Amino acid sequence: MNHYVLVVYRNAVAAAVVTPFAFWLERKARPPMTRTCFLKIMALALFEIVLDQNLYYAGVKYTSASFAAALTNMLPAITFVFALILRYMLFLLHPPSKAQRPAIGFPWTKGRAHHAAAAASHEAGAWLKGTFLLMGSCCCWSAFFILQSNTLLSYPAELSLTAWICSMGTVLSAAVTMGMAPGGGPWAIGFDMRLLTAVYSGIMCSGIAYYVQGVVMKERGPVFVAAFNPLCMIIVAFLGSLILAEEITIGRVIGAAIIVVGLYLLMWGKTGDYASEGRAKDVELDFAALKTKPVAEKTSPSPQKSVDVV
Repeated sequence: MNHYVLVVYRNAVAAAVVTPFAFWLERKARPPMTRTCFLKIMALALFEIVLDQNLYYAGVKYTSASFAAALTNMLPAITFVFALILRYMLFLLHPPSKAQRPAIGFPWTKGRAHHAAAAASHEAGAWLKGTFLLMGSCCCWSAFFILQSNTLLSYPAELSLTAWICSMGTVLSAAVTMGMAPGGGPWAIGFDMRLLTAVYSGIMCSGIAYYVQGVVMKERGPVFVAAFNPLCMIIVAFLGSLILAEEITIGRVIGAAIIVVGLYLLMWGKTGDYASEGRAKDVELDFAALKTKPVAEKTSPSPQKSVDVV
């Protein structure tokens, strides 16, 4: 299936599913749409849907799902740098041989050497091209996180924002698809895996994901949201081994353990930060109360003494 068409179908499904909920549940809390908010939404649709998703799918086409999930671990670092620049808070690819990567055997991978066939089908130039495409996808994804966090400050309606992003992304990606894949052939779809892919990715990966990201982002910021992206590598590695019979190497297991430890340390550090902020606010409130108390005593009328008249 053409990945340009998949992006259109995916976000069309997400917009169709999310829009009724946004219209009904946020009918009273939805702020008015301004020109600035609309331009931000168009930029969000451009960064995430048109650029990020198309670059990601093209990168996966030239490499593999597991490699793409591993490379997107750079997303938290890029988001942190972008956030630091905006004041919100290179390697040469040589796929190692199988002898250098001891694999872990599972019952469901015996006799299904998918990894060897997939590695042999990709040339070094294709892997390098896919790597750069995935790196560009990570940059666009990070920009989307930062811009989404900024947009929520002026348009704090997560469901409505998600519906707008998916709708505008569908329009923009449809225009791009007409130029990149002309003709009616690529648009053909039936009741098969292509339809299931579009529906599942639209509802889960676009609709629900954008909404949950917005809710968490309002409380913890874009860097905290991006820090959980490395969990995707663990899930993709397991599902790739189970469904596609991809080999899980010892390096991936060690990397997964490091990711889990890193996420725990991040959550522990963020919890300490928020606790420190809460104590600082309490101290400020107590200091303000002590500062205003003598003023109140001075301005209060003093009791008059009674004078006896002789």
